[in-house]
Amino acid sequence: MYGNHSTQPARKPVTLRRLAKMKAEGEKIACLTAYDASFAQVVDAAGTDLVLVGDSLGMVIQGHATTVPVTMDDMVYHTRCVAQGLSTTFLVADMPFLSYSDPVRAVDNAGRLMQAGAAMVKLEGAAGQAEVISAMAGQDIPVCAHLGLRPQSVHKAGGFRVQGREDTAAAAMQADARALVEAGADLLLLECVPRDLAERITREAPVPVIGIGAGPGVDGQILVLYDMLGIPPGPKPRFVRDFMADADDVPAAIAAYVQAVKSGDYPAPEHGFE
Repeated sequence: MYGNHSTQPARKPVTLRRLAKMKAEGEKIACLTAYDASFAQVVDAAGTDLVLVGDSLGMVIQGHATTVPVTMDDMVYHTRCVAQGLSTTFLVADMPFLSYSDPVRAVDNAGRLMQAGAAMVKLEGAAGQAEVISAMAGQDIPVCAHLGLRPQSVHKAGGFRVQGREDTAAAAMQADARALVEAGADLLLLECVPRDLAERITREAPVPVIGIGAGPGVDGQILVLYDMLGIPPGPKPRFVRDFMADADDVPAAIAAYVQAVKSGDYPAPEHGFE
């Protein structure tokens, strides 16, 4: 599906239909970020279901304090690199800050990411992005809608903090999820959301729901690759588990992560929020 590799894949390529089937059957979806071909090959070989070329590269690759400085050219370049390393894993690429400020701009920029190798694009936003998602869906561009903590809005939100704890905020997020799915979103991602709220959204949503810091009641889990390998120095987010701590090498750590997600061993209670 992605890249040109001489070895025969051990499994069929993961598709949007396959992800929907996993939700229906209760099979957990294991997801990671990647930013280059070499790590993509390792992530793919471990049996990861979905890879996100995240604008988190602005922080873990480029060294910025937020994801805001990341450009479309950055995202296209890294998406193309990751696509070359994948054989079976479903590839999603982030739409960076202000790249989807109106439907025309969104469709044009999403098209660039799809032509670079993505099978889906991801954007941040609440129900106000319904028109943008509808426009992309109308051009057969699969979309993941990112709710909860939205890193591109960190300055407006006043920092990185859990979202949806108050009843009104929780009800608004549930309404946003419904509106974005109705507009054409094929996948939802919930970041730093109380576990009970994430579980309610997941039960109601007809599409797969992926969580990061959203507890175990979602359809799948994602972590930033560098975080789960324990690479960045300093304190880690509460929802991160260092899989490298008990592994002999990087491939073993990534394989352990995939297995932990599939078995339900990760996330544990201490990785979520009330």
